[in-house]
Amino acid sequence: MSDFIIEVDNIHKSYLMGKEAVPALRGVTVKVPRGEMVCLMGPSGSGKTTLLNLLGGLDEPGRGHILIDGQNVVAMDEEQVARLRLHKMGFIFQTFNLLSNFTAFENVEAPMVLHGTLGRKPRRERARLLMEQVGLADRMDHYPSELSGGQQQRVAIARALANDPPIIIGDEMTGDLDSQTGFEVMTLIRQLNQAHGKTVIFVTHDPRMADFADRTIHMLDGVIHREEHNHDLGERT
Repeated sequence: MSDFIIEVDNIHKSYLMGKEAVPALRGVTVKVPRGEMVCLMGPSGSGKTTLLNLLGGLDEPGRGHILIDGQNVVAMDEEQVARLRLHKMGFIFQTFNLLSNFTAFENVEAPMVLHGTLGRKPRRERARLLMEQVGLADRMDHYPSELSGGQQQRVAIARALANDPPIIIGDEMTGDLDSQTGFEVMTLIRQLNQAHGKTVIFVTHDPRMADFADRTIHMLDGVIHREEHNHDLGERT
């Protein structure tokens, strides 16, 4: 088993704008060790969101290779990629993406229903434990519209953890939250990373949130511009 849970090798990606191909990624290579928390930063158009979408199997590269836990995503068909996402990844989005007609509890339970390996009783017990873990034991029967933004994001975190994936992918997870709530959410994610060894890779525009990561990858014009390692995490987490 490789020490790296994510391996990206010479990834290129372009998008058609009219008749012109506009490059979004120009030969990106990066490796992420198991259990690392990595932040992607860069201005609009730098390629960070494109890279995140490729890692999550939400888009395909023009050329290059992406290995997720040793599996070549580029060589997979749609069904195989969907299965990889279900088993290996949990997603947390800026806009929460909760099912509005499901309670918080049902939102957390839903990925386990799709996964299909747990019976009803153990599935519901896990959903209950996850709700407790994110501090929402008293909000299980509330609908998303009855929850604050921070509470909705906590439900989204619990949902991302439902199938116990080794990788958590976050896209501007605190973008719709006020500063204090954003810090609370990132503290929770960092605790999950440290306590359970989850690999976390996330995009943010906020350097304060980037401070929670072990490493920050700065992107510019479709390439990795520079990287920073955070050596002061012990003082903040």
